[in-house]
Amino acid sequence: MSNRPMKMDLGRGMKRVAAFVRLGVMMIVVSLVLVFGFWAMPAVAQDNTVDYTLTNQAGADFSGKNLSGTSFAAADARDANFEGADMSGTILTKATFIRTNLKGTDFTKTFADRVLFDGSDLTNAIFVDAIATSSSFGDTIITGADFSDAIIDRFQIKKMCKRADGVNPITGISTRESLGCRD
Repeated sequence: MSNRPMKMDLGRGMKRVAAFVRLGVMMIVVSLVLVFGFWAMPAVAQDNTVDYTLTNQAGADFSGKNLSGTSFAAADARDANFEGADMSGTILTKATFIRTNLKGTDFTKTFADRVLFDGSDLTNAIFVDAIATSSSFGDTIITGADFSDAIIDRFQIKKMCKRADGVNPITGISTRESLGCRD
């Protein structure tokens, strides 16, 4: 046996730890998508089965449409109209909803990670049980919107609380309460 001290390769060890952490985060995200997106969805036929992934829907009119269960992943829907649309259970990953009319839209159980909602009107929208991590809500109108049990970055919540007011006419929950704003 040698009396030489063992060298420890900290760089490789830290890389392994980082890889395990990334794997763990990915597993949590996939689990949440499965729980919120599939398990809780009723087994009914969808009215609209069109896949809008990676499409340009800028300026399109989806007002009042049943888009439940569809995908707008990485779609460009800037300046579009979704007023009163049912977008529950949709996948919006990396979509662009800049300056979009989303008044009264139902986003219940929607997976909306890394979405740009900047400058949009979310008056009376419902984001109950939605996942909106790393999404941006800069300069959005959120009067009467319900974000109950939604997963949103703390930084965004803090900014949204500065302009949160109103009560959602469907759920009866105040915007400030749904965001967990401190008075």
